[in-house]
Amino acid sequence: MTFIWPVMLYSLILIPALIALYLILQRRRKRIAANYQALSTASGISKREPGIRRHIPPILFLFSLAILGVALARPQTEVSLPHIEGTVILAFDVSGSMAADDFNPTRMEAAKAAAESFVDHQPSTVRIGVVAFSDNGLTVQTPTNDQNAILMAINRLAPERGTSLASGITAALKAIDVGAGQPSEIYTNLTPVPTLTPTPVPQGTHTSADIVLLTDGENNENPDPLVAAQTAANRGVRIYTVGIGSPQGTNLHINGFIVHTQLDEETLQQISQVTGGTYYNAQSEQDLIKIYNNLNPQLVVTPEMTEVTSIFAGASILLMLIGGMFSLLWFSRLP
Repeated sequence: MTFIWPVMLYSLILIPALIALYLILQRRRKRIAANYQALSTASGISKREPGIRRHIPPILFLFSLAILGVALARPQTEVSLPHIEGTVILAFDVSGSMAADDFNPTRMEAAKAAAESFVDHQPSTVRIGVVAFSDNGLTVQTPTNDQNAILMAINRLAPERGTSLASGITAALKAIDVGAGQPSEIYTNLTPVPTLTPTPVPQGTHTSADIVLLTDGENNENPDPLVAAQTAANRGVRIYTVGIGSPQGTNLHINGFIVHTQLDEETLQQISQVTGGTYYNAQSEQDLIKIYNNLNPQLVVTPEMTEVTSIFAGASILLMLIGGMFSLLWFSRLP
């Protein structure tokens, strides 16, 4: 136990002084009682002494004052409290096929709208980051609980080139590492450079971190996404994969061109399975919203220093009331 105002503990010095004063008053009372007893005996009057009951109310009052002195120092102790917290990285596929209009108005805009709804419903204890990946992965927003910054980052996303799932996972892991002081690449309109392999960290480091990997195509870039998924699993990071479209493939009309895109469900399922996450398939923007609603942050128990002044103050008042009650019942007065 620690104290916010430890200097107030010096008030406990008054307790021994009050005890000494009480003993002095008791000796004085005994002298007066002895003289009164002599007079009563001479006149044939006898009076029964209250005995030990006389000391119980004052003892309770002294104990209550001692506890009150501790309360004045504002004691605090470590208490394990459950909190909904963690880090969620929203990793968006920004390949060219995300401009397809089979979702209203486009796949990208529908994905952004669903993500914004998810952000709006998160508590302030959940930190959210945004990653964009196509043929490489870059951080758009480092993990933060500033919802305005997160929503602005989501709005900056726009379709670009190919699809590299491994780059998206690696960039998301690097975004998680930012909280540990490691550098991160920020999303810009400049020519990107390939994402480097993240610096190794102890196994199970980020057990309260999740990645939501949203893509509408198949992996067509190196490195192997399953290797990146295993790296995430080793760190304790779960990956929830969200596939947009059909595994049978479909022809999409994008900017006057016909593009054939096919969802690689098998790879997405393997990624989620390796990391302990879940795979979802979204056929419409309503499906996307439902999927995000099912992504709940982890409930974790963390130790926190909690002030317990009210407990000590309440115990002090209770003892004082009990002492006063005994004094009124036995002697019809307060001590």
